[in-house]
Amino acid sequence: MKDISPEIKKKAIKIKAVVFDVDGVLTDGKITYDNRGMEFKSFNVKDGQIIKHLRNNKILTGVITGRDSKVVRNRCEELKIDFHHHGISDKFNVFFKEMTKRRISAEEVAYIGDDINDLPVLRVVGLSATPADGHYKVKNEVDLVLESAGGKGALRELADLILESTGAYDLILKKQ
Repeated sequence: MKDISPEIKKKAIKIKAVVFDVDGVLTDGKITYDNRGMEFKSFNVKDGQIIKHLRNNKILTGVITGRDSKVVRNRCEELKIDFHHHGISDKFNVFFKEMTKRRISAEEVAYIGDDINDLPVLRVVGLSATPADGHYKVKNEVDLVLESAGGKGALRELADLILESTGAYDLILKKQ
């Protein structure tokens, strides 16, 4: 992980929830269909692995995605994501409702998105990030452009930063 500025670490310490897009964040953005119309996606196990550590450290996880995909729903259920919304065109409204319901301020949220439909949420959260291959307009507005590309451990990189900043990583490693 690259050197993180004191400003980013200060933001990371406040995080109580990590919310993210799927296509271009948890996946490389590719959608594959077979001849029967079955959809296939590949997910990085490193991203899935870190979610349980976030949960064990009382950090909420959530997905707000523009596409509605059974494959993604299944992955969210498998990972026990705290909330997940699919087929969402207005991500900001869903984000606001979820955080209000859970009494978490926007400043206490890290959000990772890769495209311009994520900008309304990225602009209000406490820590905003995009994968290395995020859209250039998004890269211009986030706190952090990650070293990892979408589907290549981008969520893991952000979660590691948060857990390291809070000191939780030392405890995680002691339990391993």
